[in-house]
Amino acid sequence: MKYIMQTSYDIVVIGAGPAGLSFASSMIDTQLNVLLLEKSDLEEISKPKVDGREIALTHLSLKILKKLGVWNLVDQAEVSPLREAKVFDGDSDSLLNFKSDKTTIEALGYLVPNYQIRQALYNRVKDASNITIQANTLVEDVNQLEHGAEVVLLDGKRIETKLVVAADSRFSNIRRKVGIPTLMKDFSKVMIITKMKHEKPHDNIALECFDYGKTLALLPMIGNTSSVVLTVKTNESQALLDMDEVTFNQFATEAFKEGLGKMTQVGERHFYPLVATHAQTFYAKRFALIGDAAVGMHPVTAHGFNLGLRGQDILASLIRDAQTYGQDIGSDSLLKMYEKKHINLTRLMFFGTNGIVALFTNEAPVVKQVRKMVLKFAENFPPIKYLISNHLTEAKNFKLPPFEKILKKLPF
Repeated sequence: MKYIMQTSYDIVVIGAGPAGLSFASSMIDTQLNVLLLEKSDLEEISKPKVDGREIALTHLSLKILKKLGVWNLVDQAEVSPLREAKVFDGDSDSLLNFKSDKTTIEALGYLVPNYQIRQALYNRVKDASNITIQANTLVEDVNQLEHGAEVVLLDGKRIETKLVVAADSRFSNIRRKVGIPTLMKDFSKVMIITKMKHEKPHDNIALECFDYGKTLALLPMIGNTSSVVLTVKTNESQALLDMDEVTFNQFATEAFKEGLGKMTQVGERHFYPLVATHAQTFYAKRFALIGDAAVGMHPVTAHGFNLGLRGQDILASLIRDAQTYGQDIGSDSLLKMYEKKHINLTRLMFFGTNGIVALFTNEAPVVKQVRKMVLKFAENFPPIKYLISNHLTEAKNFKLPPFEKILKKLPF
């Protein structure tokens, strides 16, 4: 990786977060010179801090990380397999349970600390001769030209490139300046995350409880520890953040109905406002969106990073093919194909997730009855559970069960 910035690159990536670094990793063994522009200090990129977030990797994401040579750089002692997931509705007995079928897959997914993935991605690109990272750099604008683009920095410097890739968060400033409209959903809630120890083992089971007024989640980590996620209204969040540890421990223990015994906080409490975004298009002339800049998900399905990783993989594959055949890596036809391959799934996940959140956080009596019926139906109808599990894990080695063979023969 180089640190001396030139005035011309094949690709300029704005944002050196997980999406930007993933894309750079995809470009390592090409002949393309790639520049990553990042507003943060290099120290923040090269030594990411613990931020409380656990990434639930799907099987497809694991496959991509292995292909990029990133997975072996992740500390495997920090990886926790997710073997089962249970979804509860308030105080009712309504339950939806997903299990990994050990005859086909060993786990539904794999939980990895976010900082571990970011560290592994940085370590992958840091020694690449065709990758340059320029930290402490703000982008002022992008000028889209017929055969290329020009990135204008805040200090007035200009960089020529064939393609600009924006990976600068769901609140992407450059996306707005390029003129791509974006749907934004503010849930007016805050997600509070912390690491906790508990007396009883979690058996690698994730819990999601849509309690009335708040949502509780538990993600199993290594040993008798878990990441506890509380989603509350914004005006109620500060009280939880200010709560002393003894009171907070008691609160968490009771919130999970003492199912894991006494719970003790062992990490800091982190908080994140919940805002979801989806760009109406993923490209413009000589310009593409990846990661959260394309779609910023609500974390309830834990698919934000997975979608970002999938998107950059699609774009990178198209660029590599174009380079192989001597075609324009920033052409409208290539970028249109990228969008076509990626945007429909992201729309399904985005609007589907928002619909789930709306259904399971609405406290109207009629809606409560509806979601109880939905959970009972999904739990007791195997085809639905199979399709949801297959979609969430993105596993490719599921065996086709008999009921789906039967469904394919039905006249609807």
